[in-house]
Amino acid sequence: MDASKYTIRRPLESDREQWESLWRSYVVFYQSSLADDLTTVLWQRIHDLQHPIMCFVVEQADTGDVIGLVHYFPHPGTWHNKFVCYLEDLFVSPEIRGGGIGEALIKAVTDEAKKQNWAEVYWHTKENNSVARGLYDKLTGGTDGFIVYRMEL
Repeated sequence: MDASKYTIRRPLESDREQWESLWRSYVVFYQSSLADDLTTVLWQRIHDLQHPIMCFVVEQADTGDVIGLVHYFPHPGTWHNKFVCYLEDLFVSPEIRGGGIGEALIKAVTDEAKKQNWAEVYWHTKENNSVARGLYDKLTGGTDGFIVYRMEL
């Protein structure tokens, strides 16, 4: 990624429309849907300094467009005496993918984790998300062999 062409930063209130467009595209990518109130709550949470959910966005320098996002949050864990960080959502506009923006967003989260002295950053993705998995394998050396199970309540 050419750092002179992009800025990674915390979202501004004025980014709401562009952030929401990316967020909704991310939800659709995972063949899901969310009620509008959940999107509103998420937007409020990432601006609430007392709430653990955090966000970075990528702004394109020449246009000012927000073209990527990452949501993450630290939490205590049972296997570390420090907080660990869950990278929950990562999305880059499809037309701009492949230029290192996803990797730069992950690096922004890992840099924050180092700054905050968290023990690790972890995430998961769909098994068939081969494009993302190529990047993730490059960054991490591959999966840890765990499979995610989920029970909706």
